[in-house]
Amino acid sequence: MTGKAGFSRWPLVGREGELEAFRLAWHDRRCHSVVVVGPAGVGKSRLAEELLSRAVGNGWKGARATATAAAAQVPLGAIAHLLPTGVDLSDPVEGFAAVARVLAGPQRARRWVVLVDDLHLLDAASAVLLRQLMDAGVVRLIATVRCAEPAGDAVDALTKAAHRIDLTAFDQGQVEGVLRAALGGPVGRHTLHTLYTASGGNALYLQELVRGALEAGTLANDGEIWELAEGALPATPKLTELIEARLIAADPTTRPVLELLALCNSVALADAQSVTPSSALAELEAQGLIKVITDRHRTTLTLTHPLYGETLRATLPALRRRRLLLDHADRTRAYGARRREDALHIATRQLAATGSADPVLLLQAAALARHAHDFQQVTILLDALDKDNRTYNSCLLHGEALGQLGQWEQADILLAEAETRASEETEKVAATLARTWNLFWGGRFENAMQVSDTVLAQVASPRGRRVLTLNEAAMRTISGQPVQGLAMLEDLETDVEQAPDIDVWAVAMVSKTAGLAFIGRSDDAISWGRNAHATAQREQQKIGPHPVNQLNPLIHGLADAGRLAEARATADHLIAETVAVDAWPGVYARLFRGRLEWLAGNVTEARRWYAETIAQARIHYVPRVLSQAWAGLAASAAVLGDLEAAETALAEMRTCIQVDHFAGEEYLGRVWLCAARGHLTQARDLLVEAAAKAHNTGHITSEILLLTDIARLGGAKDVTDQLAKLARSCDGAFAPARAHFAAALATDDPDQLQKVSGELRDIGAYLLAAEAATAAATAWHRTGNTRRTTAAASQAHACLAYCEGARTPLLTTPQTTAPLTKREREIALLAAAGTPSRIVADTLHLSVRTVDNHLQHAYTKLGVTTRRELSNALRGSEHVQR
Repeated sequence: MTGKAGFSRWPLVGREGELEAFRLAWHDRRCHSVVVVGPAGVGKSRLAEELLSRAVGNGWKGARATATAAAAQVPLGAIAHLLPTGVDLSDPVEGFAAVARVLAGPQRARRWVVLVDDLHLLDAASAVLLRQLMDAGVVRLIATVRCAEPAGDAVDALTKAAHRIDLTAFDQGQVEGVLRAALGGPVGRHTLHTLYTASGGNALYLQELVRGALEAGTLANDGEIWELAEGALPATPKLTELIEARLIAADPTTRPVLELLALCNSVALADAQSVTPSSALAELEAQGLIKVITDRHRTTLTLTHPLYGETLRATLPALRRRRLLLDHADRTRAYGARRREDALHIATRQLAATGSADPVLLLQAAALARHAHDFQQVTILLDALDKDNRTYNSCLLHGEALGQLGQWEQADILLAEAETRASEETEKVAATLARTWNLFWGGRFENAMQVSDTVLAQVASPRGRRVLTLNEAAMRTISGQPVQGLAMLEDLETDVEQAPDIDVWAVAMVSKTAGLAFIGRSDDAISWGRNAHATAQREQQKIGPHPVNQLNPLIHGLADAGRLAEARATADHLIAETVAVDAWPGVYARLFRGRLEWLAGNVTEARRWYAETIAQARIHYVPRVLSQAWAGLAASAAVLGDLEAAETALAEMRTCIQVDHFAGEEYLGRVWLCAARGHLTQARDLLVEAAAKAHNTGHITSEILLLTDIARLGGAKDVTDQLAKLARSCDGAFAPARAHFAAALATDDPDQLQKVSGELRDIGAYLLAAEAATAAATAWHRTGNTRRTTAAASQAHACLAYCEGARTPLLTTPQTTAPLTKREREIALLAAAGTPSRIVADTLHLSVRTVDNHLQHAYTKLGVTTRRELSNALRGSEHVQR
């Protein structure tokens, strides 16, 4: 299923345990029936259909029956179509025995399996007949039963000795598997969370949500990943009908509290009791329509499914909605509005009901929404303020919120107005901080520095100057000037209590951790990052940015130190923490997760994370990550052989804000596209340029990555000394391992290549490890050492199991009795990509005759006669195809 296309059959995924339980039970001769039990919508019928299919596949004759309330009024109504014609049932005893004889057939050779959906609705006569057929060994039963539903004695007798399979709602991991199977591709983490939360893991609800989103075009694939557009999930008529049926079944006296919950999301128990009796609330809880949450001394109610709220809101008349909201706001006032969030509740309810609210209340509510990082709510509240009621605080809050929503130009206008309205130095500094970061995120770093310098010249207090200096240092550190920025952050306070401003301290800590990681001081980066995160968690109520953001540069530090598993776990934790609140730090976590998978050589996963970064960056207005994400996606696609996707990604990258975060790594897309086309010299030239940029900006870890790629693409001798020098200045095991890798390639020493392969494998850099082992196998093969060749090839094969689909020049080295020289291999790769000899000659600065001679030698060594055969031979290595 792709695009907006529908699906006719929901895939059966995530039920492997239940299927295995059925297999074991069905092979037991004592088994007469298997009953699937669970609440409505969890997929009982779908699983039962699969069980029936498997039984039929094992030689059983299959039949189906659906029990209904209507059919239950007629004896044998549910299974009448299964009864043999001509059997006289006027005498049930003899008649039922005759049915058994006919179904069993001559010599009792037939074995029947009957599927009964909603067994609890089966009429007594059908149940008795089925029981007799089961006792006679003629029929086995597969049935579904809705839990907590009453059934008659005859039906109970059918299930008493049955093998029971209890089916529950999907967990989030199962929902991910179902969505991937149904949609035919990976699903973004935010989309997964949204669909899982909305459906509650109910398979039927999930299916209808996906169907509705596909039909509405709000769930779409950008060519890489499936993502939902922002906003409400569209419901299908079937889903609406299902939910309305559940809601209508509730006592009519409970409708007011259900509507109130739909409008307010959660309501205090006392408020709920003011509109609905306690006994009715207890009944709603028993029916699974509401849930009760107790937090210390406070008890609140919510709807069990967000979908219930969507359905209820859609049916609420405007005046009814207004009355409910205003009455609820009045109740909150009557209690004294003592709680911190009461101002937000009153203002939003007044605004939703009437379109206006008290200006003071609006500003208080906006501050609370800002604290909760609900920037959309901030703008809704402050858009309701007329110009005459605007203040310094309202302009600052509104400008910050608009910047977070990607409306940088409009945000700058309001933040500049806040600067003008500032009545004291601290206010001016705060407005400047907000304005400079707004300009920074909008891609105007130089403008941000100009604004900062202008205000710095006007600020006299040491505190104010210190705050602005730390702010500038943070920006420079993550904008291609890590050495300069770190020098300015050298005396950054480790104790937050000594910091001049807690929010600026938090941002400076993030930047210092990142800067230390950029220059190879990974141990210090890890230490600073962990300390900053612990402090931010402890001071969570005081710090504006998400505390978990302190973990982002920690991912980078761990990855470049060679602690890839820790980096992966840290990234996953950060993403899980932010996915529910649409937090922008999760966008960076996805970017860093993509980069660490690239370092690990798991290019399929890297491509998936880069794609998700791009999708989430667009949703959360984080344009500064797009250039690197597109470059990473292009590189990953190229190594996977998807050159069209790589070209598309590079075209997108050219339209993005260009930043110097990970300086030089933005070249990787172009580099690996050239390599995939066989243009190794051009790829190396680009890498030399990129490595020089990383060197000049002080991004040591990026320089190491780029120099390593030069070695991988045939230039090992050119970079060995520099890699060894850089490795001595870096913490962790990864930099030395990459230096050893280049040195081993340069000397073509099979012992060293195989040793460094193990070194890289232990770090988790599986693609580099596979390349080293492949190069070792080639070198051993050249010496005629079959045993060592086989061992190295096996090592390469084991490492490549982690690098699904990866293709690199080192992996395409053929195993021949006369191995290709470096020049022959380079020309062969270009020729295999369809490059004419004249273009190959121009590219490599050779004569056409020389190119053809080398190509003929390659043909002879590989035992081929055409370029098509050459391409197959180069791709046919067992290490590439596995």
